[in-house]
Amino acid sequence: MNTADLGLPVAVPSTALFTDQYELTMLQAALRSGTADRRSVFEVFTRRLPEGRRYGVVAGTGRVLDAVENFRFDATILDFLRERGILDGPTLDWLADYRFRGDIWGYPEGEVYFPGSPIMRVEGTFAEAVVLETVILSILNHDSAVAAAASRMAVAAGDRPLMEMGARRTHELSAVAAARAAYVGGFHVTSDLAAGFRYNIPTVGTSAHAFTLLHDSERDAFTAQVDTLGSGTTLLVDTFDVTEAVRTAVEVAGPGLGAVRIDSGDLLLIAHRVRQQLDELGATKTKIVVTSDLDEYAIASLAAAPVDAYGVGTQVVTGSGHPTCSMVYKLVARADGNEPGTPLRPVAKKSMGAKSSIGGRKWAARRLDEDGVAEAEVVGTGPVPADLTDQLLQVPLISGGKVVAREPLDASRSRHIAARAGLPLSATQLSRGEPVLPTEFV
Repeated sequence: MNTADLGLPVAVPSTALFTDQYELTMLQAALRSGTADRRSVFEVFTRRLPEGRRYGVVAGTGRVLDAVENFRFDATILDFLRERGILDGPTLDWLADYRFRGDIWGYPEGEVYFPGSPIMRVEGTFAEAVVLETVILSILNHDSAVAAAASRMAVAAGDRPLMEMGARRTHELSAVAAARAAYVGGFHVTSDLAAGFRYNIPTVGTSAHAFTLLHDSERDAFTAQVDTLGSGTTLLVDTFDVTEAVRTAVEVAGPGLGAVRIDSGDLLLIAHRVRQQLDELGATKTKIVVTSDLDEYAIASLAAAPVDAYGVGTQVVTGSGHPTCSMVYKLVARADGNEPGTPLRPVAKKSMGAKSSIGGRKWAARRLDEDGVAEAEVVGTGPVPADLTDQLLQVPLISGGKVVAREPLDASRSRHIAARAGLPLSATQLSRGEPVLPTEFV
């Protein structure tokens, strides 16, 4: 099962080699030592949020489900590992039949998280769980970083739509994942057709400066675009002189012109001037779209401007200065023997500095105050307190190797809006600050 089961057209190819080599050499050593079948629990968490951020956003969960389901070692992959001398024969034989048959629990996609939140918990034998580390982290670290930036931009934009248009600013495959994550975080459309094709995200796009420069005059360019796309199109008006371009745009398209786009200059000043000019020309319903290296701070600075929509590229696909969430994948519990019923015992890395971890299979809940607003992220390893049983955050994602939580992307997007709304108001401040919720370990 993969994205095609939601009526989407693209399946995920084998993800088996989206793996650091030491995952497989650990597997080989564990098989040889007889510890590979010990029941184990790994958890994904981050020790800190990026500096100044007040909450994180879980994104990429749906892609993780696809990746685990398609983690398969076919003959070509096994031949590569054999020819390189990376693994011995018994390990290659074991991988030939690899299927993840364990359980994965996690925060549902779109939920918010904080330092120490057990965002994902992977349970199975050591062998089947350890090999998933790199692919799970690469997806969650990237997608959650983009979604967090997108969420902050959505807060800054308020009710004004956001367009993701960063495909040319990142790796071509990362661009597709980034568009998906930005949509979860609150963006409305993307310019990336591969993202629209794969994830059914609405797409948008009209023309660039090259189209204007191709023609003998700006009027010719506008006429060609309107003739093709209709008067409801968006005309780019900053190739030469904005004032003259706006006048020409309304003359060509009429007062029903859909929108004009401004991609350079002092956006605040120009937007006010363009709005006044459009109104004077009778194009009172023509919208103004602004682009040009926007981030959440630039968007916030335009809150009082007569702007109707924002297009964001570089800053959203790169996490607005924080391209990773520094999530880690740590063994937190394991059995002392290979028998399925052997009890688990907590294990944890002890380290000087900030890289230690807390052992034990964890649950997580969000405690609410008397007004129903979140006041703490509570993480524990023992019984769940009675007052928190209705606030548990983790849900089953994979049970017995079968995906049980695949959902439409719009469900994740709606969940994020609701989760963010349940945080204290200070969560939406763009000024630097500490996480808006403390994490309490019990």
